[in-house]
Amino acid sequence: MAALTEANRIVVKIGSALLVERSSGALRQDWLASLAEDVAGFRAKGVDVVIVSSGSIALGRSVLGLGAAELTLEQSQAAAAVGQIQLARAYEQHLAPHGVIAAQVLVTLEDSADRRRYLNSRATLAQLLRYGVVPIVNENDTVATDEIRYGDNDRLAAQIAVTVGADHLVLLSDVDGFYSANPNEDATAIRFDTITEVTPEIERMAGDAGSGLSKGGMKTKLMAAKMAMGAGCAMAITLGSPHNPLKYLETGGNSTWFLPSVDPKTARKKWISSLKPQGALHVDAGALKALMAGKSLLPAGVTEISGDFARGELVRILAEDGRDLGCGLVGFDSAEAQKILGCRTSEIEEKLGYASRGALIHRDDMVL
Repeated sequence: MAALTEANRIVVKIGSALLVERSSGALRQDWLASLAEDVAGFRAKGVDVVIVSSGSIALGRSVLGLGAAELTLEQSQAAAAVGQIQLARAYEQHLAPHGVIAAQVLVTLEDSADRRRYLNSRATLAQLLRYGVVPIVNENDTVATDEIRYGDNDRLAAQIAVTVGADHLVLLSDVDGFYSANPNEDATAIRFDTITEVTPEIERMAGDAGSGLSKGGMKTKLMAAKMAMGAGCAMAITLGSPHNPLKYLETGGNSTWFLPSVDPKTARKKWISSLKPQGALHVDAGALKALMAGKSLLPAGVTEISGDFARGELVRILAEDGRDLGCGLVGFDSAEAQKILGCRTSEIEEKLGYASRGALIHRDDMVL
């Protein structure tokens, strides 16, 4: 059974209906303050937290006086532009008293589909977490159109969980778990405590509709669960409306946990191994010794480069005698790698003309 007490890195998804009063369009300040308490508690224990938050359009439409009518694309984007400021400020103000720094990260589906954008997003989020910052992630509604939208924050949250290598994903919802049928319509509906596989039968149990200000229904949550489980991340659906919702879950509140069969590190290694190599790096004896000791591969230990590859693609790692040592996701494209071949880390900026990362392949992106 998964539990938040075991977490090292948590992604929390928060929908508009939890943050914003539907009748007035006002932010639920007391609820957000209680969530900030929970987040600060996890940060104090050394647990990384990323929040995927809706709410910008709901807040912005209230400020602009747009009412409850259906918005055009342009109206939604204008409301988002106003609401993003409100939302970011609210998180900052509620986390700051606990000594927690917040950062705003806006993404679109294109940022996941495009390799360079994805790698840049991943690197930025990783650096923020190293600083102890809590990133507040939202879809960039000011620029997103239908063809580059996630469309719901359940799947966005799962994608962010995969991106940052989270071991726990929490979807704060208007229901306390996954049921065999809609519990509001069927008194015989049964809540599942745990699910280890999203089967066709489970998928048939999911309804379509979201509720209130929320766009995501149970089907999108199952899609998020499949994505998270495939990356080794446990996912919970739990009731988000109580104050201190993460403490509610941590202390045994009703929920459904979707449990993966592997941990995030194992899942990532398996995914890396499944990719097609686009080139190879030959390493010297010193680099080989460092790799066997769990170190990253630095340019100084590389003697030869072959193939035409982009940053983030898979390359083989070969010993001087041609032995296949493993593979990894390379941190530079082939042209950059050639320029820094055999260089010390301190020489990279001079060779490339700009500051850059030090490792050709980071140890977390390597399978030996």
